[in-house]
Amino acid sequence: MAKLGFLFFLTLFLQHHHTSASLIDRRSSIASTAVWQPMYCNAVDINPSCNSFLYVTPEGRNLSETASVFNGSASLIQTTKRHSGSEDMLMGVPCMCEAINNTLTGFFHDTQYKVEKNDTPDTVKIKIFSGLAMNVGDGKGLYEHDTITVHLPCGCSSTASDGVLSYAVQEEDTLSTIASLFRSTSQDILNLNPSVTNPDFIKPGWVLFIPMGVAGSSKKKIGHLSIIIAACISAAILLLCVFTIILRMKRRSSQHNVETPEIKMERAPSNTSIAALESRFFPSMRITDIDPFQTERPVIFSLKVVGDATANFDEKRKIGEGGYGSVYLGFIGAHEIAIKKMKASKSKEFFAELKVLCKVHHINVVELIGYAAGDDHLYLVYEYVQNGSLNDHLHDPLLKGHQPLSWTARTQIALDSARGIEYIHDHTKACYVHRDIKTSNILLDNGLRAKVADFGLVKLVQRSDEEECVATRLVGTPGYLPPESVLELHMTTKSDVYAFGVVLAELITGLRALMRDNKEVNKMKSLISIMRKAFKSDGLESSLETIIDPNLKDNYPIEEVCKMANISMWCLNEDPMNRPEMRDIMPTLSQIHLTSIEWEASLGGDDEVFSGVANGR
Repeated sequence: MAKLGFLFFLTLFLQHHHTSASLIDRRSSIASTAVWQPMYCNAVDINPSCNSFLYVTPEGRNLSETASVFNGSASLIQTTKRHSGSEDMLMGVPCMCEAINNTLTGFFHDTQYKVEKNDTPDTVKIKIFSGLAMNVGDGKGLYEHDTITVHLPCGCSSTASDGVLSYAVQEEDTLSTIASLFRSTSQDILNLNPSVTNPDFIKPGWVLFIPMGVAGSSKKKIGHLSIIIAACISAAILLLCVFTIILRMKRRSSQHNVETPEIKMERAPSNTSIAALESRFFPSMRITDIDPFQTERPVIFSLKVVGDATANFDEKRKIGEGGYGSVYLGFIGAHEIAIKKMKASKSKEFFAELKVLCKVHHINVVELIGYAAGDDHLYLVYEYVQNGSLNDHLHDPLLKGHQPLSWTARTQIALDSARGIEYIHDHTKACYVHRDIKTSNILLDNGLRAKVADFGLVKLVQRSDEEECVATRLVGTPGYLPPESVLELHMTTKSDVYAFGVVLAELITGLRALMRDNKEVNKMKSLISIMRKAFKSDGLESSLETIIDPNLKDNYPIEEVCKMANISMWCLNEDPMNRPEMRDIMPTLSQIHLTSIEWEASLGGDDEVFSGVANGR
């Protein structure tokens, strides 16, 4: 009897213990999903707010399969190795503000998933979507063959130079190991995840937003930069002294040998030295009188000058913002300038642009006037191009205060842009690949003449029979990237040609390089696919007329539109060997422009066609 009583109480105890353990497990599970929250926003919009990244474990899927499952772009996938040796992916996706139910609004990237047999919300979240999916099935059951919308939390932050990564915490992760893996810091991660209150406790399954690219001591980089600059200045002074001594010795020897006078020219390494040299030969001219806008080489400005020029970078002066810095309108004397303010951590892009624009001088390439360097920021000083980017004039121009571009203006912009790209490919001592040709990097002046800008991603390639380079990482803009750079990271002048083909397509259609699919609102479609579809139909003219920019109001010579469309498709050939060089398409673009001018003149001054002609429209 005593044994039976003992067994009874033991059974009750084990049942109670099992129940308590189950509750603990459930609470842990709840905690693992409830401790984090999506990044909140309040301006619901169907347009992406930023490009963000998802940390994806492939689970045996190849690159294209993974991109399809996550509704991402294969061109924006980067592979990454963990300390354990496993190879995962960082997938770039458009991130937008949306309300996923009546009570929750935040930044999400959505995709569609077709439910398979034996799927549960947990297996779909963990196995299919790397632990990132939120509210799989929205609390309802999953039924085989149903297609559900999956919400993947994403993030946007102006402080994350390389973007925000959505990351599901794994076993043995700590904040410091996560930070080191993605060039971040523990404090920056905490700042972006306010729901994490204890930095020493993070649990597998939590989703964290990781600001990438914020690590790295900018002061250390600038410290090295300061040492280099100081060494260069010292060397320049020493060199100047040596040249001065030599010059004086030559002058003395020339006094003894009047019959064979010899003139030696001094080579000045920078505009500062040019100004010093000029002031020596013209004593009445002070160094401060030298006009930086009349010199051919970039001027080193002081931080005070760039600060005064922009009213200490007043937000009202901001005229643009990109991945590598913000651009401000400034004034030096009577001159308007544009100053790009970059974080010191972007020194690679700073020097890439500086080195190229120091050597490139062309009417269709934006002009670099000078630069400045501080402890935390680097500054590039450009000529101010008054009419903004081609992107603003093509896409919703009226909302941005611009009149739509006429057909003739578009042919001029195409020709100008091609000239600028051709110049860096063929007419500079070194051959450069821009790597980020797009409408937002083509600027328009008061006469709507185009200038190619933003050389932060430019690369030098050898002039040889095999003009190609293998990049260390994928860079550029989705919608403009050629297949070879996505699949093999190959980069040649043909990469710029492909992107220019997209620009021509935008000039014809007024559409963006990537846009939302009207049939499937959660998916994106490319302008390239629309152009290729038009070329597959029997009548090219009639099919093109359905996609030509309605802002042109049917005022265009269709024959010239077809010619430009043919050039666009030539540039967009998937095989880089079958694409033209920029020099190959220049004659045809020039002929299209001249014929378009003649067509416009033959109309006798139609008000709609000629609207804005005084401004080059």
